[in-house]
Amino acid sequence: MACNLLSLLFIVPHVLAGASSLPVSAPLTSATSSAYSSAPSSSVTTSSVPTTSASDTATSSPTSYVATETGPLTLPISEYPFTPFPAPTLAPEPPVFPATDPLYPPPPSPDPKVVPDFAPAWAAAYAKAEQMIDSFTTEQKVNITTGVGWMNGLCVGNIPSVGEFPGLCLQDSPLGVRFTDYVTSFPAGITTASTFNRALIRARGLAIGQENKAKGVNVALGPMMNMGRIAQGGRNWEGFGADPYLSGESAYETILGMQSAGVQATAKHYINNEQEWKRTQESSNVDDRTEHEIYAQPFMRAVMAGVSSVMCSYNLINGTYACNNNKTMNDILKREFGFQGFIQSDWSATMTTLAAVSGLDMTMPGDITFDSGTSYFGGNLTTFVTNNTISMERLNDMATRIVAAWYFTHQDEGYPQSTINSWNINDPINQEVNAQSNHHEIVREIAAGGTVLLKNEGVLPLDKPKSIVLVGSDAAPPTSGPNEYPDQGGDPTGILAMGWGSGTDYFTYLISPYEAIQARARLDQTSVSWDFDNWNLATAASSAINKEVAIVFVNSDSGEGYITVDGNAGDRQNLTAWHQGDKLILAVAAQNNNTIVVTNSVGPLILEPWVEHPNVTAIIWASLGGSEAGNAIMDILYGNWNPSGRLPYTIAKNTTDYPAQPNFGGNAVDILSIDYTEGLLIDYRWFDAQNITPRYEFGFGLSYTTFEYTNLAITPIVSADYPETDLINNWENGGATPIAQGSTTALWLHMPAFQVTFNVKNTGSRYGGEIPQLYVHHPPSAMEPPSILKGFTNIELEPGQTGRASITLSRYDLSVWDVVRQGWAKPNGTIGLSIGASSRDFRLNCTVPASA
Repeated sequence: MACNLLSLLFIVPHVLAGASSLPVSAPLTSATSSAYSSAPSSSVTTSSVPTTSASDTATSSPTSYVATETGPLTLPISEYPFTPFPAPTLAPEPPVFPATDPLYPPPPSPDPKVVPDFAPAWAAAYAKAEQMIDSFTTEQKVNITTGVGWMNGLCVGNIPSVGEFPGLCLQDSPLGVRFTDYVTSFPAGITTASTFNRALIRARGLAIGQENKAKGVNVALGPMMNMGRIAQGGRNWEGFGADPYLSGESAYETILGMQSAGVQATAKHYINNEQEWKRTQESSNVDDRTEHEIYAQPFMRAVMAGVSSVMCSYNLINGTYACNNNKTMNDILKREFGFQGFIQSDWSATMTTLAAVSGLDMTMPGDITFDSGTSYFGGNLTTFVTNNTISMERLNDMATRIVAAWYFTHQDEGYPQSTINSWNINDPINQEVNAQSNHHEIVREIAAGGTVLLKNEGVLPLDKPKSIVLVGSDAAPPTSGPNEYPDQGGDPTGILAMGWGSGTDYFTYLISPYEAIQARARLDQTSVSWDFDNWNLATAASSAINKEVAIVFVNSDSGEGYITVDGNAGDRQNLTAWHQGDKLILAVAAQNNNTIVVTNSVGPLILEPWVEHPNVTAIIWASLGGSEAGNAIMDILYGNWNPSGRLPYTIAKNTTDYPAQPNFGGNAVDILSIDYTEGLLIDYRWFDAQNITPRYEFGFGLSYTTFEYTNLAITPIVSADYPETDLINNWENGGATPIAQGSTTALWLHMPAFQVTFNVKNTGSRYGGEIPQLYVHHPPSAMEPPSILKGFTNIELEPGQTGRASITLSRYDLSVWDVVRQGWAKPNGTIGLSIGASSRDFRLNCTVPASA
C-alpha cells in the first residue's frame, strides 16, 4: 500500500520500574527468591566522591556523587533442586525458518528475510552430549565445568580432557587470535559496525573464525556487544556502538560467520558492563524495560545466531553479581531467550559455588584468583553435589551444555590441535600454523567501508596533488614496531589501529598512512613531506606553508581497565584528541587553507575547537582499521573507495550533552552504585528527546556522490497457514507474548511481517554505496524515544542509476517490552516510520498498517 506523510511525535519516555524475578526452571526456595529481585538493593548509603581529574586541559567528566551498595546479594546454603530447561517448542515454518546447521547459515543479505532455526542442530548435539557424559563420574563432570587455572594450559582458558572429550582451548580476542603469531589484526568492532553492511560484517566473522580454527582454538572469546552507554567507555571500541539494533545485527552476522568456520563464538560481557572503572565493584542498576529493550537485545540476537557460549561480566546488576544473577542468566537468557549453549564466567568473575544454581555453567580460568590453587567449582562443586546442595541434575545440565556446544559446531570431526602458547610468544608452536590466508583484503575493505566522511568542501577525493604534507604522529609507523607495548597498553607513537587490553592481538604487520600515501605519491609524482612531532607546533605550522594539501592525523585511545595509559584507567578521562591534537590542527590550519583532518579514535571526540575553521576543508573519521589501516585511509583520500561508512554513535558538541558520564568515584572497598537513570534514552535517543543538536548525529556519513529517495511503500506479509496464528492474532489485538521457554526468540515474533520498499537514485557523478536507515516512531502511549533504528540496508549504484531497496520489519521490531505482563506487545496507536540517511536526515515517511 502507498504511504502517507507522517507528523513525527517527539516525547520523553517514562522509564518503568523493574519487575521482580519470575519463576524459572531452576526453582528457588522462598528464602532465596527475594535475593534475585531485579530492583536495586534497598540498603544504600551515599557518599560524595569527586571524579579523577583529567590530565588534559579539556573539560573532564563532571563531579560524581556516588551511592555505594552495602554488599552483594547472595544465596544461602540450602538444597536446590533443578529441572532442565526444555527446548523451545514453537513451530518453525520452512522456507522462512529452515533447519540450519551452524556450519551452513543462510547467506548474508542486505535485507535478511530468512531466520535460521538451530533447534534441530541443538537437539542432535544434546543427544550426543548426554550419551557421552552418561558414563562420567561426578568428578569428571565437574572437570568439564572447571578451568585448569591461570597459565596452567597453553590458552588463556583451558578445560582438561575428560574421557572421550578432548577438552577445550578458549582464547581472546574479538578482533583476531590473541597471544600468537601469523594471525590477522582485523578492524575493531566499532569500525566494523560503522560499515552498516551485513556482508562485510559476516565476512569478518568468517575470517576470524577461520583463523581461530586454524590455530586450534575451540572457543573464541568474542564478539563483544556491550553498549556504548558512555562515550568515554574504555572498551566501547571492541563492541558495535551505541544502538541496540545495530549492535544486535552486527553481533548476529559476526557469530553466523565465526561459527560457520567451526569455532564456538562467545557473546560477551553479559550484561551491563559499560565502564571499566571499578568494573568488579560496581552495581549497574537498570530497570526491567531498559534491560530488555537496550542492553539485552544484542545478546538476544546472538542466541538467534546460535551462539555457543555467553560470558557473564564482572559487575553487579541491581545488587547481584552478573555471574551469580538468577534473573539475567536463568530467567532472561536460558528461559526467555531459550539459550541452549553454556554460560562461562569472565576471568575470576565467579563469586560463589552456588553460582551454578543461578545459571553459571563454567568457571574461568578455574581458580578463584589467578594462581590461587583454589576454585569455587572443582572440589567445592563436587562436594556441593555430593551433599545435595546442588543437584546432580544441575551438574549434568552444566556438563551437557558444554559438550553439546562442542558437538553443535562439529568439533568432534577432526578439529585441529591447539598451536598456541599464550605465555611465550617465542615458542615455535606459535609459528607452526600461518592462519592469515588472504584476510588482509577483508581488513582493507572493512577499514575503508567503516570510514566515515564527516566533512568535505569539495576537496576530496584527491586528484594528483602537486604537494602534500603529513602532520602528526598518527600518520607514522610506531617508533618501535606495531607491538611496542604488551596488549597495546601504552601511549601510541604511531597510527592507532586498535585499543588496548585483552581485546587485542599481535600485529604481523601494520601499514601506516605515511607508507600508503608515499606509495600513491610515487605513482602520482606528488611531492611529499612530513612532520610527526605533535609537540612542536611552530614547526608543524611552517611545514604546511605553500603545500597544496595539509593532512593532519590525530587519535584518541582507550582500553581495558587493568592497564592505565597517561592517567586513563581504561575509560577515557576526556573526549579530546591525544597529543594536543586540537592545537596541532589549529596550528596547521592557520597556515594552510586546504587542511584535511584524519582521526583514528576509539570513540567520539569533541571537535568544536576546529570543526568550523574555514581552512579545515575535510574530516575523515577512520576509527580503528587494523593492520591495513593506512591503506584504507589512502583508499578514501584518493577515491579508490567512495565513503559509505556511518557513525555508530553521536558526536556531541559538548561532553555534558551526553545522557550518561563515567562514574569515577568510590574507594577501595566501595561497591559503586551506577544508576542507568537515562533509561531508554541512550545516545541519539537522548539528543532527540531533549532537543539537543549534535555536531554529527548517529548514522551520519557523507559520500563523493549524492542520492535521492522516492516511492516509499509498505506491504504486509501474510502467512495464513502459519501454525502459531493464535499467537500472531493475540499480538495484533494488543496481547503480550506468553511467559514461556524461548518467548522472546520465538520464530513467529521474528518472521517477516512488513516489507518496506523504496527507490534510491545516484544523482551524482561517481559510483558509490548508500546506507538507507529505517527509524520507527511509536505512539505516545508507548512512552518510547522519538526515533528508534529498526532497519538498514546497503545499495551500490552507478551515476544516474536507480535501484529498489528493501527493509523487512518483524513484529518484534514494532514491539515494546511490557513490564507488567513480562512480554513483548504492540503499542496502542499509530506506528510511524521514516527512511533516511541518518537519525536526523529523514527523506521518506509513512505509517504502519493497523494489521498484517
